[in-house]
Amino acid sequence: MKVFACDCYVVPLPANHRFPIEKYALLREAVIDADLMRESIVVPEPATDEQILRAHDREYLEKVQIGRLSTKEVRRMGFPWSPELVRRARCSVGGTISACRSTLQDGMAVNLAGGTHHAFRDRGAGYCIFNDSVIAVRTMQVEGRARRAVILDADVHQGNGTAAIAAADPTIFTFSIHGERNYPLRKERSDLDVGLPDGADDQAYLEAFNAGVRRALQLSQADLAIYLAGADPYKDDRLGRLALSKAGLAERDRLVFKLCREAGIPVATVMAGDYARRVEDTVAIHLQTVCLAVESARATLGPHSSRIAGEIG
Repeated sequence: MKVFACDCYVVPLPANHRFPIEKYALLREAVIDADLMRESIVVPEPATDEQILRAHDREYLEKVQIGRLSTKEVRRMGFPWSPELVRRARCSVGGTISACRSTLQDGMAVNLAGGTHHAFRDRGAGYCIFNDSVIAVRTMQVEGRARRAVILDADVHQGNGTAAIAAADPTIFTFSIHGERNYPLRKERSDLDVGLPDGADDQAYLEAFNAGVRRALQLSQADLAIYLAGADPYKDDRLGRLALSKAGLAERDRLVFKLCREAGIPVATVMAGDYARRVEDTVAIHLQTVCLAVESARATLGPHSSRIAGEIG
């Protein structure tokens, strides 16, 4: 199983910026310290223009590339523009593309970034510039590696950009479980949405998640899953408004890997959002996701997914 990381691309942010950019390097270091995939952590190739244009307008891509975004567009995106930001965004998308390729060969892979689900076809939003999940799925389709995909979005915020871009695409099934009253205030329509009330705990969340994932896998008839393993449903997340424990989040991850394994669907996992008051909690939650992905990979999903990839290719 391969793990992809792009924290070598450092984004300059103002002091006290709310986005915890340091989490990426800390997570990679934690994976290494835990002796997980030491030889398999790979820096992915950045996404190309051709790949990005499978989900985004050319005009938007050009504005991002040369820094011609308006003040309003930059504010909505949440990051100050810089060439480093563009390189980092391309590499993050490249990580999800690479993770999907590896998943379809080996049955499981992880991108220690990605999950940029608020990016729309013509604009960025909520710390998301390019929509890595849709770009990656369509790249797999163009390369003949997959026909249908399901995006299982467990970030605490609805995957509104993903839902909007894929709305008219019957080959991409979008599932989002999120805080109903949380950002974004105006929700898009996913193929399956599960909105939870503020304060939902482990039991309420896991019951809804179990039912939702089962339904999404049944309806999608997918041969690839992308799992957005957001850490922000955590009870001490500054922007989450839900009340899951670390144990509850681990059970969530364990459940999705189990259900996909039983359905014979290979899973590419990406990290998505997290704003815990202590960055150490964010890293610990993401690390347990990687550990459980490794555990699931060892449960022999690989041979089945290799056969699927061979049939499609």
